[in-house]
This record gives sequence, C-alpha cells and structure tokens, in this order.
Amino acid sequence: MIRAELDALSREALIVTVLAQAEQLTALQATLAQLQADYAALRLKFEKDQSPPTTSRNSSQPPSRDQKSNQPESRVKRKHGPPVGHAKHARKFVADPDHVVEIKAERCACCAADLQGQTGELVDVNQITEVPPAQAEVIEVRQYAVTCPECGQTEIAQPPAGLEMTRSFGARLEGLVIYYRQEQHMSYERTQTALWNLHGVAISQGGIDQIMQRAGQQAVAATVPLQHTIQESAVVNSDETSARVDGRNWWEWVFCAATAVLHVIKPSRGADVIGAVMGPHDAEVWGSDCWSAQLKAPAQGWQLCLAHQLRNLQAVVDRYPRLFWAQALQALFRYAIHVHHQRDQLPAAQFAAQVARIAKLCDWLLARPVTQPEALRLQQRYRKHRQHLFVFLERTDVAPTNNVSERALRASVVHRKVLGGFRSQWGAEAYAALASIIDTAALKGTKAFEALQTLMGPPALPLPVPS
Repeated sequence: MIRAELDALSREALIVTVLAQAEQLTALQATLAQLQADYAALRLKFEKDQSPPTTSRNSSQPPSRDQKSNQPESRVKRKHGPPVGHAKHARKFVADPDHVVEIKAERCACCAADLQGQTGELVDVNQITEVPPAQAEVIEVRQYAVTCPECGQTEIAQPPAGLEMTRSFGARLEGLVIYYRQEQHMSYERTQTALWNLHGVAISQGGIDQIMQRAGQQAVAATVPLQHTIQESAVVNSDETSARVDGRNWWEWVFCAATAVLHVIKPSRGADVIGAVMGPHDAEVWGSDCWSAQLKAPAQGWQLCLAHQLRNLQAVVDRYPRLFWAQALQALFRYAIHVHHQRDQLPAAQFAAQVARIAKLCDWLLARPVTQPEALRLQQRYRKHRQHLFVFLERTDVAPTNNVSERALRASVVHRKVLGGFRSQWGAEAYAALASIIDTAALKGTKAFEALQTLMGPPALPLPVPS
C-alpha cells in the first residue's frame, strides 16, 4: 500500500492491516526456518554420499564386509600353477618310516620261472603317509576288595590316574570332544556325528555337554595362575569384541602378556572389567586402541595401536586425497614401524638419531594448521596422546601395534559367527577359560589338542604295565 492509501484509512483499519502483515511475516519466518533446515539436511546427505566408502583399509571394519568387485575378464586364459622358474618343492622322505613294504616279482612273466629266491635290485622308493583307523577302544576296569588273611582288614585298591571308577570317557576322548567344539567351532550335533563317523564313538549330546562342563570347571581353575601372570607383567596388550550370551550382548576381553593370555567374557565393556582382572597391580605399558576403557587401565604408560591409526588416517586420505598432513603422518607412522623392525641391524647411535628425527617430524606435523574436521579430530587425538605414540621405539618389549590381541580374538569372532553365541553363562565362561589355556600353550609351542588332553588328565591308553 502507498502512503496516500494509508492516510485514508481509519485507526481501526490501520490496526487490522498491521496485524495481518505481522501474521504474514511470522508465517514467512517459519517457512524460511524450515527451508534452512531442509537445506542443511540435504547438504549433509550430499556430503555423506560424496565421502569414500568405509572399508577395512580405512576403518576397523573386517575384510569380510568389504564389497568384492568382479575380476576383469581377460581374453587370454590365465595359466594356473606356479610361475615360470619356480623351484619345485617335493615332499621330503622320512628317515625312519613306520612300515616298510618290499615289492618283488615272484615269477618271470616270460618263462614263469620262480624268482622268490633272487635278491633283486632296488629300482624305486616311494613313501605314503596314511592315517590308521581311529577306532575308540572300551576299557573295563574291575575293582576288587581283598581281605587280609592275617588281620582281616579289607583293602580296595584305587585305579591309576586315567582309569578312575568315576570316568566314562578317557582324557584323550574328552580332549577330542573339546577340540572339536572349541577349535573347530562344531555344534553339539556335528560333534556327535564326527565322533561316530571318524572314531566309532556313540555319545549323546548330553554326554558332550557334561564333558564341556567338566572341562570348563577345570579350565577356570587353571586360569587363576594365568591371571597372576598378567597382573605381574610389565607390558600388557588388551582388546575386546562383542559376544552373545543367552540372547544378550556381552563382551569378550583378552589380555596378552609375553608368557600368558587371558580371555574373559563379561556383560560390560567398561574399565571395571580391566580393574577386576588387574586388581591392585599396575602395568608399565598398556597396549591397546583408543577405546576409553582401555585408556583408563591401571598402567604407567600406554602404546596406542599404530595399525588403527594408519587406518584412521587412510580414511582421511580417501576423503581428502590432496591433504599433505594425513599422508605425511601416515608415512611417518609406517617409517617408525620400519625403524622398530630394523632395531637389531642398526648401530645404537644411528637408531637413536632415527628416533629423534621421527619425534621431531611428528611434533612438526602436529603443530601444522589443519582445517578439515576429520583431520582436526585426529590431530587433537595425537596431541593429547603424543607420549603414547612411539613407546615401542623406547622399549624393546613393546610392539607398535595391538595385533597380538586382535589375533587372539580372531578365533572367538569365527566361533560367534559360526555358532551364533552362547546359550548359557557357564558356556561363555568355559569357552573363555579354554581359550586362555590354548593360547597360553601356543606361546610355549604346545599344540591345542595336547593342551586340552593335559587339562583333562592322563590318557587311559596305553594301559599301565602290571607290577
């Protein structure tokens, strides 16, 4: 409206006009706010669509979840087998074979003459490796009560270890059941089928369950000294992964030292689990990722896993391919790991110079201005944990990565994916304790089956020689 029109209006008409325009202004402001919100959402969606996909190279995502691309079709069929010039690796002969079979002609194919008395000339030797029939044997133990003719005392002899009257299965068979369940991730039904087909053993799933319960009880008791070893270790590496227990989300923790490995499965992912394991003890160095609970561990210092940091930096590199800061810090971390592996080949003075150079370059990179949000977040992390990046260059007993813990959890992840989880709390505790026994035995060069058999006691076969 123009001024002349406004002058012609009465006071009441002016009030009505102003109120109407105020309502229109309020509606326009609400519409503008909604449009701004929609624009922000669309912009965020666009940025997410433009960001590189998450893979195992730039995150903690396992390789199994990576999108597999099709191999390009080639007009020329690729030749399979070893490359040209590859040296042949034949199976080596055993110096002392278990059996020797001599093959000699008995009669002449030309004249039918008898050749059994002839010495013959050796023209070829071949060795065949075979597995004998693994059929279980049933041992009947008969226990007698004998009365002394002199004093009338009745004596009942106790059977030797491995032949106890309370046993139904020998220690070797029990170890085999546990090995199938624990190491080969076989269900109760598949374990039952394998025992029947391979060993001729008829056992119910309830019998398998009782063996697993006994094994769990003995393994839990055997982990007590392992926990003491972890508590007294100077360097401890730790990691955790999800677990399903009785339909609920739990967490499996692993604690790795130089001479012991301890697994525990708890309903918590918090620092209280670490506190319960370590008790009043402190480690000198704690190796882990950047999970907040791990950074609250009772330790004098930490070593952040550089493998995790390299993947995080790779995500920034994928997002900003021209960002010098992320590429340079990634190269510096890799070079630090390389220097760590070359420690024994370098003179002490040269190694110290390389360590000083790495520290100087790291401080320079952390001081450079960074504007990208993802890069800035990592820079702030590394500034905060600067003293935890290169502890492995100061100590020979510290590794630059937490791979030892990740490898220790790998079998548990496979077990979870194959069997889906644990149906009871005791099953989870038994699995964790048995994993501790197996992984600790592996540090000493002992095979998993041998460790399980030793846990269950001496085998019933061969039978003891009567005195």
